[in-house]
Amino acid sequence: MKKILSVYSIAYGVLLMVVLGMLYFYPKVELHLLLNSHHTSIQDTFFKYYSMMAEGPLYILALLPLLWKKKELTIFFALCELSGGAVLQIIKHIFYSQRPASVFEHYNNLALPVVQGVDLHHSNSFPSGHASTFFVFFTCCALILAYKYQHSSKENKHHSCFLIDVVMLAFLVLAALGAYSRIYLSQHFLSDVCMGSVIGFITPCLFFYFGRKKILKLKTNEITEK
Repeated sequence: MKKILSVYSIAYGVLLMVVLGMLYFYPKVELHLLLNSHHTSIQDTFFKYYSMMAEGPLYILALLPLLWKKKELTIFFALCELSGGAVLQIIKHIFYSQRPASVFEHYNNLALPVVQGVDLHHSNSFPSGHASTFFVFFTCCALILAYKYQHSSKENKHHSCFLIDVVMLAFLVLAALGAYSRIYLSQHFLSDVCMGSVIGFITPCLFFYFGRKKILKLKTNEITEK
């Protein structure tokens, strides 16, 4: 499982290093404009509605395991989301940072990139709850898929190894797009979604590591990683 999950983890680590590098070298406002300087009608529509996935649809998707009587998987997601959300809200109220809409009011010579039809928020910017939700959901998916693959037959492993790697990377891309949508919509700065992604990545990993026996109803001999 560790070997399979490493595709997702390493790719996220590389992405995180790139983001941290950008945060180090660029001022916050300049970086926001750099990441949000090219808008098209197609992108406006896509990111506007894709961002909404974190406001309900992802929670509905997390209920799907119930159809196969796998309530423990839904509970796994719920625990991760609730715990990550609690941590996120604590941090939000500690920092109480301004969102782009408020920050750009102090720059008369700079126009904030906006998307028509999106109501901009002004406070509690750091960290991003939407980014956390996206990363919680897709990291949970990656963890479950990695476990299922690890315990599949050798023949299935031989034929599906490359496909699993592709799916893992697709999970990360979908999570990253959800996080970026908050920048594109000028609801958050890069630092906000970066921290949100860290919370969304770490929370499921910790829950799965310490609670996988109950989450997946494993026997003792199944917990030992190969």
